Amino acid sequence: MTEQKRRYFGTDGIRGRVGDGAITPEFVLKLGWAIGRVLAKEKHSKVLIGKDTRISGYMFESALQAGLSAAGVDVYLLGPMPTPAIAYLTRTFHAQAGIVISASHNPYHDNGIKFFSGHGTKLPDEIELEIESMMDQPLVTVDSAQLGKAHRVDDASGRYIEFCKSTVSSKVDFSGLKLVIDCANGATYHVAPNVFRELGAEVVVMGAEPNGLNINQKCGSTEPKLLQAAVLEQQADLGVALDGDGDRLIMVDHQGELVDGDELLFIIARAQQRAGNDSPVVVGTLMSNLGLEHALQKYDMELHRAKVGDRYVMEMLKATGGIVGGESSGHIICLDKTTTGDGIVAALQVIAEMEETGNSLHELRSAVSKYPQRLINVRVNKMIDLAGSDEITTAVRSVEARLGDQGRVLLRPSGTEPVIRVMVEGRDATLTNQLASELASVIETIQNH
Repeated sequence: MTEQKRRYFGTDGIRGRVGDGAITPEFVLKLGWAIGRVLAKEKHSKVLIGKDTRISGYMFESALQAGLSAAGVDVYLLGPMPTPAIAYLTRTFHAQAGIVISASHNPYHDNGIKFFSGHGTKLPDEIELEIESMMDQPLVTVDSAQLGKAHRVDDASGRYIEFCKSTVSSKVDFSGLKLVIDCANGATYHVAPNVFRELGAEVVVMGAEPNGLNINQKCGSTEPKLLQAAVLEQQADLGVALDGDGDRLIMVDHQGELVDGDELLFIIARAQQRAGNDSPVVVGTLMSNLGLEHALQKYDMELHRAKVGDRYVMEMLKATGGIVGGESSGHIICLDKTTTGDGIVAALQVIAEMEETGNSLHELRSAVSKYPQRLINVRVNKMIDLAGSDEITTAVRSVEARLGDQGRVLLRPSGTEPVIRVMVEGRDATLTNQLASELASVIETIQNH
């Protein structure tokens, strides 16, 4: 598998703590040059660079710009922009690539670099491997006459705002709706409020005062408690919580209750079905709640489960011919609208469905009865072959037999830390918790031997 050969790229670019490993100015300078050499082989090549609001973004933007220029590539600087906006603008500018400087929902002291092809999609594995190979070559600057130039794109946000608005019917009118929008002090702070205002909604804004250090801090889709309180206090119709780079969405209904990615995925899939989308396929992940699967079945739709990660959701959408996919965390991909997960676009589809049906968000989400889910992270000091252990296999089968078709079991090693994730889902919360604890104990016993 090509993923095993990667030294720097993870499932979503390169990410880590600023100053450590690959997240240094020296590495990013060389990375910019390597990208330029691999992706921009024709004359007059151009690459777009956007970033979120982390203080380290300035440093890495300059480093990438210098590396790309040394490779002879023109650079178009977008400034702070949501990740999906960079995917969109890379296509409309006919650029060879788009680069995002962001660590998504992570705290400010992390940062990362991720890439889009000229089609606005994640880079293929073979291109990532070619870039890694180029990192081993000495950095050679092109002749001065061929050095890349830098341009600042002043109307980037306006272009993206118009695109977002175009993803809902011009007949849909948001006037009369009161929304609270939490921009996570991130890349959507100057975009999201304007999108919803220009469609007619009354907008109360939170998390739109980035200072370089407060991105995702007690705000946004990963920490929506303040948004829940604000929706109730403002007597708003709903709340929209985005993450630091704008590709993730969680919503809050008028009762202050969270509406997660599974429920949002169902609402959008139903909207697509009502609009005449013939594909019965909806793509979730191994972590998608069983309640989503059962809710879709009532409307003759099928849930296909991909590995965790929007990259794998996208791969399965393409393989199955599906249009809508996403994760419980709120990455929602609407392939008929855009090429990547987009929090603003997903929110617009949900609100448009509210307006089309006359139902509140609370009513729309009530079609999904989520099953109680218990997740236990078991710390391990050695690798355990989950599939090859008779003891674990027997324990899993026993749990599955007790759950029947009213639950499911998932064991998987974490890709980022030394833990095995034990997830049990079932209709009965007490039984679910008990069975998850039993399975976790089996793994702890094995790893202690």
